[in-house]
Amino acid sequence: MRRPLQEALVGLVFYFKACSAVPYSDYILAPSSRTIIPTSVRSVNGTITNIQSLTTANGSATFQGVSSVTFDFQRNIAGIVSLDIGSSSSDDAFLGVTFTESSLWICSQASDATADSGLDEPLWFHVGNGSSIYTAEPKHQRGAFRYMTLTGNTSATVEVKGVGIYFTAAPSQDLQAYSGYFHSNDELLNRVWYSGAYTNQLCSIDPNYGDAIPFFNEAIETNPDGFDKWWSNYTVTNGTSATVDGAKRDRLVWPGDMVISIPSIFVSTNDLYSVINSLESLLRLQMPNGMLPYAGAPFTTSGIEFISFTYHLHNLIAMAYYYQYSGDLSWLSSHWDQFKLGIEWSLSSVDSTGLMNVTSSSDWLRSGMGGHNIEANAILYYTLNLGLDLASILNDSSITTTWSNYSTNIKSAAYDLLWDDSTGLYRDNETTSLYPQDGNSWAIKANLTIDDQQASAITAALQSRWGTYGAPAPEAGETVSPFISGFEVESHFLSGNATSALDLVRLEWGFMLNDPRMTNSTFIEGYSTNGSLHYAPYENDPRVSHAHGWSTGPTSLLSFYVAGLHLTSAQGKTWKIAPQIGDLTSVDAGFSSALGAFQSSISAGAEGELTAFSFSVPNGTSGDVSLPGVGGTLVSGAQRVVLSNGEAKGLAGGAWVLELSK
Repeated sequence: MRRPLQEALVGLVFYFKACSAVPYSDYILAPSSRTIIPTSVRSVNGTITNIQSLTTANGSATFQGVSSVTFDFQRNIAGIVSLDIGSSSSDDAFLGVTFTESSLWICSQASDATADSGLDEPLWFHVGNGSSIYTAEPKHQRGAFRYMTLTGNTSATVEVKGVGIYFTAAPSQDLQAYSGYFHSNDELLNRVWYSGAYTNQLCSIDPNYGDAIPFFNEAIETNPDGFDKWWSNYTVTNGTSATVDGAKRDRLVWPGDMVISIPSIFVSTNDLYSVINSLESLLRLQMPNGMLPYAGAPFTTSGIEFISFTYHLHNLIAMAYYYQYSGDLSWLSSHWDQFKLGIEWSLSSVDSTGLMNVTSSSDWLRSGMGGHNIEANAILYYTLNLGLDLASILNDSSITTTWSNYSTNIKSAAYDLLWDDSTGLYRDNETTSLYPQDGNSWAIKANLTIDDQQASAITAALQSRWGTYGAPAPEAGETVSPFISGFEVESHFLSGNATSALDLVRLEWGFMLNDPRMTNSTFIEGYSTNGSLHYAPYENDPRVSHAHGWSTGPTSLLSFYVAGLHLTSAQGKTWKIAPQIGDLTSVDAGFSSALGAFQSSISAGAEGELTAFSFSVPNGTSGDVSLPGVGGTLVSGAQRVVLSNGEAKGLAGGAWVLELSK
């Protein structure tokens, strides 16, 4: 049963839709209707007459004998396929349907993969029973595909009057009713923001149709042709919608993915209902000793124990993020003991060095996790400080001294034991020469660095490693990880290098968005540093997910950092407006919490000088503005506040416009 807050969250996007038109709605990739027909015909094999008619509402195409057609929906979609059959020349006639996200795996005999090896079998429809609409079972909804191939493999002649998909992703949402928006003078960045938002919509599912492979329960079944059987029929959370890691494959709750996807969901669709269902499914799996799960059911409940020091902490970070965006203090209070117990589990592994000693390799499929790992310790440092903030909100001083001491010791010990001044990077641990992307990016995100000079050294060293296709993650072999690169992008913003941050988004997410092998609408979970669509942790390339929530970091980062819309307390009761537009000349962006809308608009000249600035925040809130190097007066009605060294403190909510000094 839904709680009252959850009911409110379900209706929130509908409220925003009803109150105002969605700005820049032309960029939204989600369909306007849940009923979708093919956009275009990519290729035809054999004899099919009038095939183009199936891209219209009233079609009639005839398949004669062994023949196939591949449809292109022009973007990644998800759903249940139906075939409207007019007639068939044989009682034994069958039509098969295959799916793929990438053009690399278009095939009339099999779909791309959901298992560790092989390809997935087609869906076969026995269409010899005459005129009817034939629909796949809900367990055979395909979580993500751009291309769909329809195949006749017998001598029968079959009339197909229509091909339709019922779009099943984001089941609790009015699909185009975004509560956030982003627009700049850079069309690529605009497309990246909306593609990230849409990726998270595809990764929001009806939780009754999760788990696209039979995890650990039995060997993967194959059909007589050697292709894997597949289905999505495991209930992964309560409720009617949940946020999962990937749209096509896994379709499970993973806390690491949520740390990236929750902020990006908030600034775009604000679908916190899906978030809370997923988060609570993880909290229910907390062990008596405080350990939180590596992943949700059925992964963690399969009988095989998985311990992850980092993903354990990601559960706690997700709790803090949910509170930040929902403002649900009663929920936080009810789960506070779980948060504290989770912290204690991590602190129990801190040894005499002051650092946590990692004894499990489970992480985001990177290698070398163990010992006094810099990534794990940076995440622990970050989580401790989030916890101290939450404790203050809840007036719980019982842990303040202990957690503060651990935090201080981690910061100094990480520098003393792991910092390498010659490379300007942290080592992975004391026994390796690996300098990871994840730990160094997290060191800046967590404010583990000692000073600005050290942070600048890290970002410069990370940037020097960029290749043709993005930022490498050497801790995972020859891999580009959009998951970890999302943290690196944030590290550049935090170090004041907005142009570098934007350049990485253009380089890496631009490649993912524009390469013809991709979906050109959603973001892949990982690929090779040489640009091939091989993700080193997997042996089976067709298995790679092309719609993965952990790859959507730029959507929130463009809103928070470029537009400068920072919430400094829950729901934005207090805020800071501090835009970093880098080399852009115009930015117009906004999002909404339950308190109302947060918006900013910035214009700059060719040399980066600010030429116009305005922002609007909900009445009843308060906050600060930071515009380094800018002089002028902020005006809101009769209120006039002169900038002092580009700063203004304690402004009231409302609409403000900057009058620049002449």
